[in-house]
Amino acid sequence: MILVLNGYPGTGKLTIAQALAPMLGARLLDIHTTHNLAFALTEFRSDAFYKTVDRVEAMAFGLIRDLPRDVPVVLTTVLAGDGARALAEWEKLAALGRDRPPFLVVHIACDLEENLRRVNGESRVGARKPRDPGYVRRNHAEAKPLMRAGAERVLELDTTGLSAEASAAAITDWARG
Repeated sequence: MILVLNGYPGTGKLTIAQALAPMLGARLLDIHTTHNLAFALTEFRSDAFYKTVDRVEAMAFGLIRDLPRDVPVVLTTVLAGDGARALAEWEKLAALGRDRPPFLVVHIACDLEENLRRVNGESRVGARKPRDPGYVRRNHAEAKPLMRAGAERVLELDTTGLSAEASAAAITDWARG
C-alpha cells in the first residue's frame, strides 16, 4: 500500500502520519525528509533545489520499491494546482502507487483559524517548515485543488476538531475498509 497524505502546510500531515504509520505497520517518508537536503544546500525553488529533490526522491522511491510487498508506506506531500512541477511530482507518486498498490490518497485540511494556530506551533521552529500566516491565508483564499489522478480511493479529511490520533484512526479504518 502507498498512502499519501496531501495538504497545505500546517494542516497536520506529519503529526498525523507519525500516529498513522504504527497503526498500519507502515514506513513513513515525509516531505521534509526528501526536501531538507535541498533546503540546506541550495536556494529554494532554484534549478539546483529541484534537481536535489528529484535525486533524493529517486533514491527514496527506489528504496520503497525494494521493500517487501506487504510493508505499507505512508508519504506526506504538498501538491496542488495544475503547474508542470506539481503534475510531474504527482505522476512520480502515482507511478509508485501503480508499482505498489493500492494507491490511496488522503487530503488533509483544516479551517483557516486552526491552520493559522498550527502554522505558528513550536514544533515548526527549526524544522524548516513554513510559518508565514500570509502563506496560509493565500492557500485558503486560492483553494487550488489537491491532486487525485490515479488514486484508487480518495478521502477528504477535515482535521479541525480532531487530534492526530483520532485522524490517524479514521484514516486507518478507511484504508482497511
